[in-house]
Amino acid sequence: MAFNQPEKDGDHERRLYNPYQDLETPVQKLYQLPTQPEYLFHEESLRQRRSWGENLTYYTGCGYLAGASSGAAKGLFDALHAFEHGDTLKLRVNRVLNTSGLTGRQWGNRAGVIALMYAGFDTGIVWWRDTDDVYNSVASGLATGAIYKAASGPRAAAVAGAIGGLLVGCTVGIKHALKRYIPV
Repeated sequence: MAFNQPEKDGDHERRLYNPYQDLETPVQKLYQLPTQPEYLFHEESLRQRRSWGENLTYYTGCGYLAGASSGAAKGLFDALHAFEHGDTLKLRVNRVLNTSGLTGRQWGNRAGVIALMYAGFDTGIVWWRDTDDVYNSVASGLATGAIYKAASGPRAAAVAGAIGGLLVGCTVGIKHALKRYIPV
């Protein structure tokens, strides 16, 4: 039965509703979506950076997920090498689950704390300098590494700070190179 055609219902005649009857747009134009982000307020379009809360949540979540995943993989590898000759299947599965879970939790917590510290330093340095550039990220990596290992002594803190700064510098460099040479 076609839309908008009268239909007999006993003694009454009724018309079926067609929600598309007033749309006289070709179907091709109906699904052309914008490629740029759309903002409700003009002030939102001027801000090109996540807020401090979004930064904190994003970095901490990504850090925990990466740490937990890599820790679980390491725990699985360790558990597979710890099998003994007389172990039953239940015992082997239990060993894999326990070792993967323990190592995944430990690595995830460490990586989450490091990411939380990095996000805090990064947001604070951006607010203090009122610019967002590579130097902020590298300084945040330096500070995060140094503070994370500060309890191990000044030498360990300096080495960890240098490693943090180098790691963040390489990551930012790779990110800029990918943006430049790989169109998205």
